[in-house]
Amino acid sequence: MMKRKIYVFDTTLRDGEQVPGAKLNLEEKLEVAAQIAKMKVDMMEVGFPSSSQGDFEAVRAISRKIGQDVCIAGLGRAVESDIDTIYESIRDAQDPLIHIVLGSSKVHVSKKLQKTPEQIIDIGASSVRYAKRYLPNVQYSLEDASRSEFEYMWKTIEAVVKAGATIINIPDTVGYAVPEKFGQLIYRINDRLKNLDPNVLLSVHCHNDTGLATANTLAAVRNGADKVECTVNGIGERAGNTSLEEVVMGIRLHEDYYNGYTQIDTKKIYETSRIVSATMGLDIQVNKAITGENAFAHSSGIHQDGLLKSKDVYEIMDPETVGAPPMELVLTARSGKHAFLHVTEKLGFEIEQEHTTEVFERFLALADRKKEVYDNDILALFKDCPNVRSVFDKELWQLEEYQMTATSTLPTASVKLTKGDRELVKSSGGAGVIDALYSAIMDAVGYPIELIEYRINNLSRGKGSLGKVTVQIKYNDKLYQGKAIEQDVMEASALAFINAVNKTVLDVEK
Repeated sequence: MMKRKIYVFDTTLRDGEQVPGAKLNLEEKLEVAAQIAKMKVDMMEVGFPSSSQGDFEAVRAISRKIGQDVCIAGLGRAVESDIDTIYESIRDAQDPLIHIVLGSSKVHVSKKLQKTPEQIIDIGASSVRYAKRYLPNVQYSLEDASRSEFEYMWKTIEAVVKAGATIINIPDTVGYAVPEKFGQLIYRINDRLKNLDPNVLLSVHCHNDTGLATANTLAAVRNGADKVECTVNGIGERAGNTSLEEVVMGIRLHEDYYNGYTQIDTKKIYETSRIVSATMGLDIQVNKAITGENAFAHSSGIHQDGLLKSKDVYEIMDPETVGAPPMELVLTARSGKHAFLHVTEKLGFEIEQEHTTEVFERFLALADRKKEVYDNDILALFKDCPNVRSVFDKELWQLEEYQMTATSTLPTASVKLTKGDRELVKSSGGAGVIDALYSAIMDAVGYPIELIEYRINNLSRGKGSLGKVTVQIKYNDKLYQGKAIEQDVMEASALAFINAVNKTVLDVEK
């Protein structure tokens, strides 16, 4: 049986931007929209144009600049003034879509809208007919559908489809649904809808209040949904929306089960995730599926040993599939000798066989003290180990000294780095002390390196700080990550950056 296409409707810039503290200016919205378009989403909802003049201007600007590559949608209520405003904001897009939303559950009809059920059906059908005067494609969402009475909901669907709706969207607005029941609901609607008009797309929009948004969405796809509404990193109202990356990779891993596929360029997922996170100022939880920092990191000795024998022992997807940096082995006191020797060899060192146990014991003592051991720690450890020798010509950068001066007008930093027998001292200013520090390091290294992400976490008083850095060589799409734990925030920041730089050395200098 031929697999069907599952349409991906991204609402990061509408539902996602409703998160408190995540408001973007016009330039930021254009940047995020352009990045999301690179993933090849089918449709992109970019605002609620009647909510404010600023939102209207943003939707119109995105329609003009991004709307030649992707379907652009604007959301509004089932009132003529909202529909007029939506049309004016999206009319310049090549494939514009009017999205109308109106409640269908008893609590919405009686308490929020304060209308009779019959009045709501009439308002919905009339709004669709009005929107069809402007555009051929109109989406109608039955807000709070998962808590609606089925036969009443079907009467609404029937009325708006006959009025011209081309997409019917079934939202789980408050995250009430459970996968089995939601899948059954979509199956029943799909069975009737395909008999009523097989050309109408059936869509779902799930919220994550009980952590089931992805599960509910995939259950819907399994039961006939043609389109999924989601956001990058699962951001959105309250506990968020369905995560785009989770649904897309779920379908990709089980195309036969879902009998479907998406056109998403999965290699753009990680980069898009980081841009959305940085632009909106919303951190990604470290154990977030697909895009979290730990999604492809392994610290268990048993897991590390299995992975080194064959990646598919503990990984169901390659990090490069989603554009993430390569798998990371996090060295801890739980790491076995196999993982330790693997990292040692990767850094270009060989331990004399009769001294392996002795050096490993020294590593374990270091790991007990620092909890996590990174590349700079291994390099420092080997400085005092006469039984360890370098086995290839690549030399790695090491931080010898640094000095920073922070004033309100002129932050500066100086660093002394060594690479084998070479020693370089560089100084630089910057917009802040970290910017100055990193500028000095980049001047010393001499690579066309671009800083993608920088984070510093205070682990707790007396336990040091964890610096995390992601860099990219400007002529190379690959990402390289570096981490370091030190008592001093600045030293952790510097060493994390140098560890990331050394990853580029190991990969590029061949």
